[in-house]
Amino acid sequence: MAVGFAQWGNDLYTGRRSYDIVGRKRLWFTISFTLVAICAILLVKPGLNPGIEFRGGSEFVISGVPTNDQKLAADTVASFAPEEIPRVSTVGTSSLRIQTATLSNTEVEKAAAALAVAYDVPVTQVTSNFVGPSWGQDVSSKAIRGLIVFLVLVTLVLTIYFRNWRMAVAALLALFHDLIITVGIYAAVGWEVTPATVIGFLTILGYSIYDTVVVFDKVRENTTGVLDQSRFTYAEKANLAVNQTLVRSINTSVVALLPVSGILFIGAFVLGAGTLRDIALALFVGMAIGAFSSIFLATPFEVLLREREPKLHEHTAKVLANRAKDGSGEQVGAAAVGRATAQLRPGSHQGNAAQPRRRK
Repeated sequence: MAVGFAQWGNDLYTGRRSYDIVGRKRLWFTISFTLVAICAILLVKPGLNPGIEFRGGSEFVISGVPTNDQKLAADTVASFAPEEIPRVSTVGTSSLRIQTATLSNTEVEKAAAALAVAYDVPVTQVTSNFVGPSWGQDVSSKAIRGLIVFLVLVTLVLTIYFRNWRMAVAALLALFHDLIITVGIYAAVGWEVTPATVIGFLTILGYSIYDTVVVFDKVRENTTGVLDQSRFTYAEKANLAVNQTLVRSINTSVVALLPVSGILFIGAFVLGAGTLRDIALALFVGMAIGAFSSIFLATPFEVLLREREPKLHEHTAKVLANRAKDGSGEQVGAAAVGRATAQLRPGSHQGNAAQPRRRK
């Protein structure tokens, strides 16, 4: 199987095998738009579930409980605060966390004593904390400022590095696509948004940009001097770049997702609610979506923008006209890409027509 996968990757790189990813951009755009629309709706209904760090309140942690019965905790809190609907979660194998609205000192003492009696543990095993909403607001404001600075710097660096603002725009589109879908899925799951979640969201921005830049780097390499020849269009050369980096994107994503999925499993099913679970879910979804967007969204959108340039538009029309004249077909599809990339096999001669034309 490993040999077959390696041969498949070698075929993709040499052009012996090719998938028309750029040519099917409408399909990928439709899938991405649908996912973003669904996640945007999820952000409205049911919406994100802010943790106690963002809404403030009182928190109790009971350690060494003989049972993880969450209803018992809810009933105990309701016995002295009927209007309160506590949020109860399991932490690890023998601890419970109960979050309520802000309680007075007297109510906190009563709640701690009642919870200790209910779970038959010493009152010393019930700890309580008060968390103010200002701390969460401070984290949110700093995260937003960090995001704005990150976007500005990424735009400048990509524009300078690729010497083309269209690649920066396509990379930012993929980045927002990854962020919205990740946040939307987090809202659908209903887990609390904690500072660890925010860290996970910010981390996937870097991963998304990194994966996209690797693909764009290959696109730039393949499309250098594309106007100096009349055999292949810009889209075909960009599609070849996506095929050549396809195996690399799959390998990188699998290697990154395996440890994150392990952390997610431990956080969700072993330790319960906590930092590991919150950050692992954001990373897992963001990395998976980032791999998709770098292959199926960023490059096709970049090609769509570049083909609007008059020079590239004229060049594409010229290439297609030459093919029509030769009777080799007019459409730029999978078959055309296959013919184009087939000439890139190592050791094969591409003919005089593949040589750059002398500038007049």
